[in-house]
Amino acid sequence: MPIHRRRFLHLAGATTLPVLPRIARAQAYPSRQVRLIVGFAAGSAIDISSRLVAQWLSEHLGQPFVVENRPGASANLATEAVVRAAPDGYTLLAIGTFSAVNATLYRNLSFDFIRDIAPVAGIARTAGVMIVSPTLSIESVAEFIAYAKARPGKINLASTGPGSAPGLYGELFKSLAGLDLTTVNYRGSAPALTDLMAGEVHVMFDVVSSAMALIRAGKLRPLGVTTTTRFTMLPDVPTIAESLPGYEASGWQGIGAPRNTAAAIVEALNTSVNAALADPKFAARLGDLGIAPFPGSPAEIGRFIVDYTEKWAKVIRAAGIKLE
Repeated sequence: MPIHRRRFLHLAGATTLPVLPRIARAQAYPSRQVRLIVGFAAGSAIDISSRLVAQWLSEHLGQPFVVENRPGASANLATEAVVRAAPDGYTLLAIGTFSAVNATLYRNLSFDFIRDIAPVAGIARTAGVMIVSPTLSIESVAEFIAYAKARPGKINLASTGPGSAPGLYGELFKSLAGLDLTTVNYRGSAPALTDLMAGEVHVMFDVVSSAMALIRAGKLRPLGVTTTTRFTMLPDVPTIAESLPGYEASGWQGIGAPRNTAAAIVEALNTSVNAALADPKFAARLGDLGIAPFPGSPAEIGRFIVDYTEKWAKVIRAAGIKLE
């Protein structure tokens, strides 16, 4: 059994013990303002979804849930701050794809994400899409694979940066398809998409919400979505797995808390967040952002995080991705 999974199962068992003082504290929770720390700037995807959840919780729990942005080091600074915070439920952390990936990318972190952050709730799952310029006369994933195999080393794959979710989606595709693609790293989606439209690079993986406007405008051609089922915003676009069995890549967003936060408080927060996700109006707002609700118990979200961390650790190591 991998070490991450053993550690999670041990911690999960420890947090389920019934402790009456903790339950008493949870019954009065929240009695004051709650901070939700986001490790990225305002306007980022995780910031937007976190603000939606914070607003819903504020309206339904009678106390303000305030988003506090602490960008830096791919959210590691924010994570460290929450790890050091009192485990009383009044300092929470916006977690997501980056949290799991950072565990492998960064060698000298002062914390262990799986050990030190307790999973509280999921917020959303995000889909990716494989896109090419319409100037490239390729209509499907299968056609692209054949095209690239005939041109080893000559096809440029745009990446939004080493260790980014879209970048990892591309690396997984290269590995499973057995392709020799040249990865070109950019600082974010915008410059990569510009060069893709101009034909400077040939293919790119991006989150659906980022690429959707250009796809609808006919400036980019979607070949496949990264999820195992077709995505509602692109119902006519097949999954990559239909041409490349075993391929699956998606991102996620959620909420965590310092370890040793009372299990009853974690459960109370989880129940409230899941209620938000079940609210049709709230779910519709997520849909407008191109993301889907991600409900689950703390234990379910915890197991998901362990599996996700292990999956992408293998991809990162196989691709030899290192941060400079």
